[in-house]
This record gives sequence, C-alpha cells and structure tokens, in this order.
Amino acid sequence: MADGVSAPAVGSSLDVNTAGNPTKIAMAYLEDERTEADVSSLNLGELDLTTDEFILDEVDIHIQANLEDDLVKEALRTGVDLRQYSKQVEAELQRIEQASIRDYIKESQNIALLHNQITACDSILERMEGMLSGFQSDLSSISSEIQTLQQQSVSMNVRLKNRQAVRSHLSQLVDELVVPGTMISTILDSPVTEQDFLEQLHELNNKINMAKELSFRETLACSDIQDVVDRLKLKAVSKIREFILQKIYSFRKPMTNYQIPQNTLLKYRFFYQFLLANERTVAKEIRDEYVDTMSKIYYSYFKSYSGRLLKVQYEEVADKDDLMGVEDTAKKGFFSKPSLKSRNTIFTLGQRGAILSPTELEGPILVPHTAQRGDSRYPYETLFRSQHYALLDNGCREYLFLSDFFMVVGNSALDLFNSIMGKTLSMFLKGMSTYVSDCYDSIAIFLCIHIILRFRAITAKRSIPALDKYWDAVLELLWPRFELILEMNIHSIRNTDPQKLGVLDTRPHYITRRYAEFSSAIVSINQTFPNERTNALLGQLQVEVENFVLKMAAEFPSRRDQLIFLINNYDMMLSVLMERAADDSKEVEGFQQLLLARTQEFIEEILSAPFGGMIAFVKEAEALMEKGQLDRLKNDEGEKLTFVFWFSATKEQSCEAMSQDVMRSFTNFKNGTSIIQGALTQLIQYYHGFHKVLNQPTFRSLAVRSELINLHHLMVEVKKHKPNF
Repeated sequence: MADGVSAPAVGSSLDVNTAGNPTKIAMAYLEDERTEADVSSLNLGELDLTTDEFILDEVDIHIQANLEDDLVKEALRTGVDLRQYSKQVEAELQRIEQASIRDYIKESQNIALLHNQITACDSILERMEGMLSGFQSDLSSISSEIQTLQQQSVSMNVRLKNRQAVRSHLSQLVDELVVPGTMISTILDSPVTEQDFLEQLHELNNKINMAKELSFRETLACSDIQDVVDRLKLKAVSKIREFILQKIYSFRKPMTNYQIPQNTLLKYRFFYQFLLANERTVAKEIRDEYVDTMSKIYYSYFKSYSGRLLKVQYEEVADKDDLMGVEDTAKKGFFSKPSLKSRNTIFTLGQRGAILSPTELEGPILVPHTAQRGDSRYPYETLFRSQHYALLDNGCREYLFLSDFFMVVGNSALDLFNSIMGKTLSMFLKGMSTYVSDCYDSIAIFLCIHIILRFRAITAKRSIPALDKYWDAVLELLWPRFELILEMNIHSIRNTDPQKLGVLDTRPHYITRRYAEFSSAIVSINQTFPNERTNALLGQLQVEVENFVLKMAAEFPSRRDQLIFLINNYDMMLSVLMERAADDSKEVEGFQQLLLARTQEFIEEILSAPFGGMIAFVKEAEALMEKGQLDRLKNDEGEKLTFVFWFSATKEQSCEAMSQDVMRSFTNFKNGTSIIQGALTQLIQYYHGFHKVLNQPTFRSLAVRSELINLHHLMVEVKKHKPNF
C-alpha cells in the first residue's frame, strides 16, 4: 500500500489515484481490506444439493420460521417484488458503506496517530515487563533471605530464654545462699521486739529451709554457708527462748493481768513457729513451761474466786425437810422461819428467772469483796452463773490463744487446753458435786441447768469445743439431782395426811400455792430448752396435787364447801400458771377444764337452795318432752302455782343473798364475779325453760301462766345483782 494501489469503488466506474495522498492511501487500504474480508467471509461450505444427507425438513422449518417474521409477513401481504426489493437493499448497503469509508478517511490521521501511540505503548510495556521480571527475581532472593533471618531469630530467641531461665534460677539460688551482713548484725545485736529482727528472722528461716533442701540435692555451694546459718540459728533460738520464758514468768507475778503478756506473745507468734521448725526441744520446753504456769494460775484464781463467792451466798438454804408436801406448822419447816428477807425462796421463782435473760446471763461477773462490803447476798444460781461465765470467758480466750500461738487444731488443741484447764475443771466438778449432793433447792438446780445449756450454745456459736465435755459433765451432775428433788416433792404430796394439816379452810391451800408457784417457774424456764423427762415429772406432780386437792376437799362435810375449796384452789393455780406459762400448756389446759367443771357444779349447788323445786320441775319436764310424755305433769297445777309465786316473791332476796355469799366464799373477786354472772345466767335459762314448758299445749289452759314474769323484765332485775370489779 506504500507504492499506491488502485481499487474499484462499489457501485461506481471511477478510478481513484492514491499515490502521495495519505487519505487516499488509507482509503485504498480499507478497500483492499473490505474486498479480502468479503471474500474470506463467504463460506459456502459443502454446497451439494444432490447429497443424500441434505434434509428438506430442516429447510421447511427455516422457511416456516422466516414466514413468521413481521417484515416478511408485511412484504407478502403487500405483494412486494423481491428482486426489486433486493436491489433497493443492496443500493442502501452500498450507500452506507460509502459513508462509512468517508468517515474512516476523515479520521485517518487520528487512526495513524493511535497506531503510533499503541506501538510506543507496546515498547514501554515491554520494558516494564523486563523491569518487573527483574524485580520478581529480586523479591525471590529477598524472601529466601527473610526466611534465613527468621530462622536465625527463632534460634536466638530460644537461646535467650534458656539463658534467662538459667539466670533467674542462678540469681535466686545465689540470693538464697548469700547471708548478708545486715542479717548477721540484726540477729546478733537487735532486740527481739524490733521489727527488723522479726523480718530478718523470716529471712533466716527461709535460708535454713533452702540449705536443708540443697543439702538433700548435694549442692556443693551449700557447705559454704552452712556454718554461718547454723550459728545464726543458735543465736536466734537463744534470744527467742529467753524472751518467751521471760513473758511466761511474768504471768506468775501477783495481781498480773496475764492477758496483756498473752497479747504480746501473739504479736510474735512466729517466734514459736521458728522454734518448732528448727529447735523442737526448746519449743517443747516453752510449751511445757507455759502449760505448767497457766494451769497453776487458773487453778489458783478460780479456787480463790469460788471460795469468795460462797461467802456471799444466802446463809439460809433449803434442807431435806423443805418439801412441797411438808406441813406449814412443822418444826423444821422452811416456811416456819420468821424472816424471808435475806434468803432465797424455794418454790417461788420471783426475780430469779431474770438470771437467764441475755443481759444478766452475759453480764459482768460478781466481785465478791464488793458484795461483802455492801452486805449483799445472792442465791446459788447467781454465784453459779458468775463462776461459769468467768470460766467460759477465760476458757474461750485461752483456747483461741493456744490454737493461734502454738498452732494446734482439733484434738491436739483440746488436749493442750485440758492439760491447762483440767485441774481447774476437776475442782469445779468436785465442788459442785459436794454442793449438789446436799442441795434441795430444785429451782436453783433447774436454773443452773439452763445456765449451762445457754453457755453451751454460746460456745457452739463461737466455735469453741474446748468446754463441751465439761458442760456435759455438769449436766450429768445436775439433772439427776433435779429429778431426785422433784420426785421427793411428788412423794411428799402423795404421802401428805390432810388431817395433820391444821384447821380446814376453803381458801387456797399453801401446798397448792407452792405447787402453782413451782410449776409455773419450771414450765416458764423449760420453754426455751424443753425436756421430756421434766415434763413427765411435772405431769406426775400435777396428778398428785390434783389428788391432794380432792383429798382435802373430802374433809369438808358439805358438798358446797368442797366445791368452794376446789374452785379456790383451781383458780389460784390457774392464775399463777397463766402469769408465766403459755396459755396452751398442758398444765393450764388441765386446770381450766377442772375449774370449769367444778364451777358449773357449784352454780347448780347455789341455785338449788332457793330455786331447787323449779329447776327440778324444768329438768323433769324437758326430759318428758323429749319422750313425748309431758301429760304426766298435767294434773299438778298447785305445784306450778307455788313455783311461780315463790319465784316472784323471793327472786330479788335470793339473788342478793347468793351474790353476797359467793363474794364471801371466793378469795378472787374476779372469779367470784364470774361465778355470780354464770349463776344468774343459768337462772335465767332455767326460767326461760320454765316458760317454754308452760307454753306447751298441755299447760296452756293453766291460769298460772298469767302470773309469769316477762323474761326481759327478769333480765333487768337480775342484772342489778351483778357486782362490778
């Protein structure tokens, strides 16, 4: 195309000279390309219409598909000449081709410029490809170098860690083996009470332990420091021994508060730990010395304190004749003594129960010489509480000290505690056994039992098991004695002869009052820590008292006096019991039932005198009404008339007399008022029954019915006789 090419134009007969003109050259080039493209694009394939493989069905399918075209349908419909139409299409295509060639010729310079630029870009990209290939080869070499460096770094890191581990162990070993001069000077010269000595003692203990451990491993460096460590250990042991023994000996000085040096020893509890780990002989010496010293101190203190307490006890105490069933006029009777001012009562609790309140139970202990100066006297349970609270307080503190300072727990701690307090506890048990064997004050014994039960609960709350066996031993002394005294009282009431008790009186008997006071005391104390054996004995005592009251009542000639005596005694016992015992207690319920039954019987008794005839008639009539035999009473109209007139005439006088008689008969005005009210209520009920009987058809014809008093009027009249207290 550089030499010039001439090509015929489609649809034209003109020749075009293209030499020397770039536009013409480009156009000629395009003409050549078009011609070659047209020829090359003409692919006739194997055009053989005679071959057997030609399938006419496919031709029919293509024809049918072309016939579906909208343009073909339009041509067939309008009857277009296909030859003419083909020529038009060919002419149109040539026109479009010429226009396209002109556009190419118009943009020929830009196309040539684009060709040059593409060639330049191709050369640049070729150079860049070379550069990138070189860079890739460089990266490959760098990657291998990085891997090499990484391997070297991992190896160096492992070596560094190994060296650091070795260094830490070696530095620790060196530090533990080296005995600094500060430690030597402090152990040798500083007092044991200084903080520096304690700190250096800890360090020395660590070095001793390390030296023992290294000696087992046969470390040669251990022999270099063994001599120095041993000398320091001996010096420290000597100073510590002297210090602790000095503190223990200070306990022995008179009037010394041993709790102060004990607290000092607790600050230096590590001293004993050091001795126990490094010089057991000295540790045992100190422990034995402490046990011996404190055992003597506690024994001396509690022996002196117990002896002084007994000097402020009531001088007059109960003896074997001071029982519930003993006559009040007996020669040696407790109640025959003229003065009750300075002695404890036997059957009355009074203010003695306050000893079990938390404020009293854990209050300050008694100071005997102060009480002696004030000429004060106390019951045994108060002294018992003070003595045992001092024991509880000192025992708990001592057990905690032993566990902390001597580092003992469990049975070892209990054994060490018993070696110190055992002698004192034995003295307590011996003295208590002596006192209890001759004691007949059951309330004092019972209060002591409950004091011990509460003290045992306190030690359990504090998690101090040291005194558990002692509490059990004390209870084993007290319970049998209390039961024995209670059984003696039961037998005394059972064997009481009513005829030997003096003049009969319907007022409450002193024996029943003793029982009421005693039973209410025991029941109120027993509520916190119930005991079935105690309840059983109280039940026996109640049965005997009920039998005694019945025997005493049988001594009265009239049933009325018997009932008054029974009601007075039941009411008194019930009132005393309800002051202290619970309302639902067995004793209260039992006496309530007895009192109700005897009260109802007494009401019938006092109503029978003035109104007995009417009451008997009403009861008989009501019984016959139930059987349907009321006609049997129809003929006795005069009797009914007598009842009506007698009741109308005497009701006010009878009610007044009955009211005054009841109030004179009963010592408890409230009970008397209740009985009068019950009697008047029962009277109205009987009169109401009398009304009902006379209103029956059998008696409706009686003229006496018109004389009956209106019930409301009767209630108003009766109410006037009700006393108010």
